[in-house]
Amino acid sequence: MSGDRPGAGSRHPGRPRWLWAGLMFVSFAAIAGLRMSGAINEPTGFVLLAVAMLLMIPLVRAGLAHRRQTGHLSPAVVRYTRRFLGATFGYVLGMGLAVMLHERMDLSGPEAIAIALLPVVPIFAMIWAMGRYLVEEEDEFLRHRATLASLFGLGVVLALGSFWGFLETFGVAPHIWAWWTFPVWAIGMGLAQCWMAWRDRAGAEG
Repeated sequence: MSGDRPGAGSRHPGRPRWLWAGLMFVSFAAIAGLRMSGAINEPTGFVLLAVAMLLMIPLVRAGLAHRRQTGHLSPAVVRYTRRFLGATFGYVLGMGLAVMLHERMDLSGPEAIAIALLPVVPIFAMIWAMGRYLVEEEDEFLRHRATLASLFGLGVVLALGSFWGFLETFGVAPHIWAWWTFPVWAIGMGLAQCWMAWRDRAGAEG
């Protein structure tokens, strides 16, 4: 199906990816800092977050260009990227709406459950996009990499969740909300993909 993929393109492809990723990380950190310090209110923070999310567009384009240069791009990857990106914007929008409605309205029972589903439905869409990608991807090499990255992200969630749970049990750490699991899984998956890309480039240069 696929041959020896690593190093198929230029020796240093995709540098703009790190620029856009860095800008997005700095933006998120700055918004979080302003919000926690009380310098901005919740609606302003949500608007700034939505604007910062626009950085995902050039980031995704740079990522696709990098995959094309290294021979890791397929029609299934393009479809998956579009689906996941759309679901990500839906997650941010749903999360912002849910937080604002929760703070401004006295909700309980079925209403509160419905509001809580606003950011959860896009998460279902992200999981569906990943599952569809694994079904649609005909390249065994790319499917193998995606599976490894997904399993690594799952391992990070299980390890951190268990460790923090014991810390809570022993009374040495505060309780945290369970919604952190999906973002941590996504971060772990991204780190695994970055590590595999670095390993491929190191092998091509060696």
